[in-house]
Amino acid sequence: MSGPDTIRILLADDQETIRAGFRLVLDAQPDMTVIGEAADGVTAPAAALRLRPGVLLADIRMPGLDGLELARRLAGLGADPLLRVVVTTFDLDEYVHTALRAGASGFLLKRSGPALLVEVVRATMSGDALISPRITARMPRRLVPPARPETTRPPAEPLPPREEEVATLVAGGMSNADIGEELFISLATVKSHVAGLQRKLSVRNRVGIAAWAWESGLAPTEQAYRRG
Repeated sequence: MSGPDTIRILLADDQETIRAGFRLVLDAQPDMTVIGEAADGVTAPAAALRLRPGVLLADIRMPGLDGLELARRLAGLGADPLLRVVVTTFDLDEYVHTALRAGASGFLLKRSGPALLVEVVRATMSGDALISPRITARMPRRLVPPARPETTRPPAEPLPPREEEVATLVAGGMSNADIGEELFISLATVKSHVAGLQRKLSVRNRVGIAAWAWESGLAPTEQAYRRG
């Protein structure tokens, strides 16, 4: 039985064994429940509309619409702000960066294990997006091109030095609490800066901020998104 604070999860993957494994782990958590499954990307949008999950775990490669297109449709700008999409894969994929820019809140390796699966879902719901550490350790080096200021999308408004600092720390994987301690500012102030960055950079979440910081050269690309 689910309560008002229970995280409602929809699984979209063409492999039944993967869906079964995810369901086993997630349904065992006191604050989570899997409310439905989709065996391909074609039925996933309708299931999301009908069931109204808080989190959609979407395989990046499946028949019909893949996880990349699902993220773009269901989690991109203008989409339902209450739905978070976490893209799943077996290994580092060439489309990871594109999926995150499309609106995905996180990226999870399917072999990551139960603990990280649960952590990713909880972090996603709290707005503190998480990507599998094995991916984040390599993603910037492989997927973010060398900084080219003339081609990097500029912010809608100039970023003050403090917001640049926050963007750099977000790209370094720090949580809001970590950033507050690092910069000696309150948690409310950190959240205000993050919200301002999302608006000025036209991104939906912290992952978008991190991607912009990597692309612009503001943050070193060897940093992982979240410390582990």
